[in-house]
Amino acid sequence: MPVEPPTPKADGQHPLRLQMSGMSKRYGAVQALDAVDFELRAGEVMALLGENGAGKSTLVKVLTGLVDADDGHVRVDGEVVHLFPTSRSQAAGVAAVQQEISCIPSMSIAENLVLGDQAAGAFTSPRRLAADARALLEPVGLQHLDPRRLVEEISVAESQLVEIARVLARKAKIVIFDEPTAALSDADITRVLAMVRELARRGCGVIYVTHRLREVFEIADRVTVMRNGSSLPPIAVEDLDVDRVITLLLGRRLESMFPSREPLSGEPVLVVDRLQAAGLAEPVSFELRPGEILGLSGQIGSGANVVLRALAGTVPGVQGSATLRGRPLPLRGRHASTRAGVGYCSDDRKKDGFFAGRSTRENLSAPWLSGVARGGWVSRRRERERANAIAGSFAIDQSRLRSPVQTLSGGNQQKVVLGKWLGTDPAILLVEEPTRGVDVGARAEINHKLRELCAEGLSIVLASSDTNEVLGFCDTIATFYRGRMTDVRSHEHWTEEEMVREVMHPVGAPS
Repeated sequence: MPVEPPTPKADGQHPLRLQMSGMSKRYGAVQALDAVDFELRAGEVMALLGENGAGKSTLVKVLTGLVDADDGHVRVDGEVVHLFPTSRSQAAGVAAVQQEISCIPSMSIAENLVLGDQAAGAFTSPRRLAADARALLEPVGLQHLDPRRLVEEISVAESQLVEIARVLARKAKIVIFDEPTAALSDADITRVLAMVRELARRGCGVIYVTHRLREVFEIADRVTVMRNGSSLPPIAVEDLDVDRVITLLLGRRLESMFPSREPLSGEPVLVVDRLQAAGLAEPVSFELRPGEILGLSGQIGSGANVVLRALAGTVPGVQGSATLRGRPLPLRGRHASTRAGVGYCSDDRKKDGFFAGRSTRENLSAPWLSGVARGGWVSRRRERERANAIAGSFAIDQSRLRSPVQTLSGGNQQKVVLGKWLGTDPAILLVEEPTRGVDVGARAEINHKLRELCAEGLSIVLASSDTNEVLGFCDTIATFYRGRMTDVRSHEHWTEEEMVREVMHPVGAPS
């Protein structure tokens, strides 16, 4: 029987709401948590940071009762508690807003709001259920939604806010936000952060897991960094800057998040003329030069992603024209665009970026498998050699090529999604949200690799709602707002303030 840990002391103003001591968890040969200590005060927002694989997800799973720790003690409000299984975690006052949305698409918004609440929903009339739901939706800005609508009929951002509304209804003591803004626009991010502040104001302890360092400095009181399954002592945000946070995350100094740009020259490799598709309010025209990275910056629903999908051939009814390397680019389907020299990476890698049940090697070879086959028979030797070369180029661990791709970290999964196109020798690469859900180290590696490919002649069009990423990485930047391309300039002619204004409410735009 382990010795009970001492009762935690308050800091003079805010009592300790949560104290985890010596938490350990092993999966086979992998020590996911190694004697982790973690604390959280009432009314505090604690940022929990770390690279993919550092142990954050395992710690969150222990807190939410999804896994049982091998060793360690947990106190909530001074009382020793056991958080496994989930029912005990919920009884202790723990709630979570996960990165992977847990709403059930085939159920209504109102029904999703009472999921898991045994005191509500089972014998409540639909009218009462809808009325209660409206009161819960208003604080998160969704009062315009009919609670009777199915979740599958609303946007990803709205689904995320429904999850937050469900947490608010639970009146939890400890709320975990696990990458809550990964799929949200700046406007929706503002609403989420406002909810975080409100929860802390009410006395909740909030654990905020994110890869977006800007949000850390905007929302957090203290920061706990995890590295290789261990935790570092918490540090007040006012004692940190971005460079120090990155150094703590990596255990080393990161020289540059964004690689240097090279001068551009040559005739355009891609010419888009009056492209029109569902989701665009006006036709879009632009040119892309050899080695250029063109960033399309806009909020979710602005039309930036529509442009990439139209060029990739995934949007029906596209009008206008495009030429690639002087030849007409077919806009009628994925196979035609791939054969013409287009690689495309969507913003949802788990949905359509890779085959989850297949190995990393099979995913890397998927777009070019016919190139290593004869008479319908695949040469495994040629496939293996080519996949190994791509893995080496993208710093993917070659010892993991036989492992299922879903066992890789988010950063390595994204490398697979991008790297697989190298085998098709594309002229252009279309990338939506290239570093969503990717840690700082992997993000820098991806940025440098893409710039290296551009130096070899590849051209890239990326769509991103992260203005800092677009400004730091792209050669040319076009802004989008409500289906219109509002401006396009070389990167040196943009400031961050101008970009934010253009994507959120450009001058002259209707209210």
